[in-house]
Amino acid sequence: MRSPRILFAAPSSGGGKTTVVCGILRALKNRGRAVFAFKCGPDYIDPMFHERVIGVKSGTLDLFFSDEEQLIRLYAQNAEDADCAVIEGVMGYYDGLSAASEQASSFAVAKALHAPVVLIVDAKGQSLSALATLKGFLEFQPDSGIVGVIFNRMSEPVFAALKPAVEAMGAVPIGYVPRSDALMIESRHLGLVTPDAVQGLSEKLDALAALLENTLDFDALDRLMRSAPELTVPAVPVTPKLSPVTVAIARDEAFCFLYRDNLALLKRYGAELRFFSPLHDDRLPDGAQALILPGGYPELYAKQLSGNVAMRKAVKSAIEGGMPTLAECGGFLYLHDALEDMDGVSHPMCGVIRASAFRTQKLNRFGYITLSPKSDSAFFAAGETVRAHEFHYFESGNSGEAFSAVKPNGRAWTCMHANGNLLAGFPHLFYESNPKPIERFLRLAAKEV
Repeated sequence: MRSPRILFAAPSSGGGKTTVVCGILRALKNRGRAVFAFKCGPDYIDPMFHERVIGVKSGTLDLFFSDEEQLIRLYAQNAEDADCAVIEGVMGYYDGLSAASEQASSFAVAKALHAPVVLIVDAKGQSLSALATLKGFLEFQPDSGIVGVIFNRMSEPVFAALKPAVEAMGAVPIGYVPRSDALMIESRHLGLVTPDAVQGLSEKLDALAALLENTLDFDALDRLMRSAPELTVPAVPVTPKLSPVTVAIARDEAFCFLYRDNLALLKRYGAELRFFSPLHDDRLPDGAQALILPGGYPELYAKQLSGNVAMRKAVKSAIEGGMPTLAECGGFLYLHDALEDMDGVSHPMCGVIRASAFRTQKLNRFGYITLSPKSDSAFFAAGETVRAHEFHYFESGNSGEAFSAVKPNGRAWTCMHANGNLLAGFPHLFYESNPKPIERFLRLAAKEV
């Protein structure tokens, strides 16, 4: 597969990488490029920016969720119709699953995909010292993959003075981004804000793209993307033939955390996906045979969700009637007896999980996990595993005890409810890491089990 591609990395989080990459994506789209965007790691938020605001298709790439062969296959499936792919790294370029490991890092993703890398160096308060950062990243690994650099928060005269030294190091000086607080993307309690919540974001990105047209060398960037070698793509695994099933999936302002690859797997199994809104609709889609309640921000819309009594009753009735249901994090919170909003006010919810959900002041059980059931259940057989992650400030009075969750560092706890045809809990599952539970989920919906 010939696929022009580039990975943008940074020495650390918080240096403006996401803002710069969003500006580049907007500029490429404005130039008429059919670009596909990827985000390294388990993040949902950046891909929402890419799709809803910039208007480019977007997905995730993660070497904890996938092995290298699967990563390449998923990359190829998503980028097949694009004329170039832009990959945004996560954390610092070499930072992996543990303090001294490169496993699942942006560096590991770049190596697996043979993707050229442009380092975005935050040069605030620096001039010559920015070159020391670049040199260190170029030489830390002999096969660093770094071929170019963009200096963020740097002035034109300083960039012009440093450009010859960058070239002498063997890197391409793509350009600089002058400091502009007005063009920075704001933060909230869970990563970046959702696109719908940002006032004037589209206009802000247009202004950023126009700025980058004057400060970045897009022709040099294009040459680097086209320098990526041809990829050998593994064959797609054989998918069993299943009866068609209509799956109702919550998707609105409150429930928006959906992996593109999870949805693609459901479609590959022949499922018809019918999206609905627990905020705005009063019933499930006609003909729904299965239900997925993904994560999101239900705490921000707790009053409205509670006020939609018809939908709450419809969801509870469907689950108690045996409809196969997957509920993750925000969807899990929605199923509780009650949910606190951001002001600590409690609101009635669906009443399926007999407990209340409440806000805490810290992240709870944050990070990657491997889940395994303690016994056979509707979707899982004992001894199976699936990769997942957790990221939540809210907690439950009853998080469940059906599964064991183990972090890469060995820390473990129990979680999840597996009651009848309901699987619910805080973890976000990556279906491709073990498709068998999804196959059983759909077979149950089709009443083939």
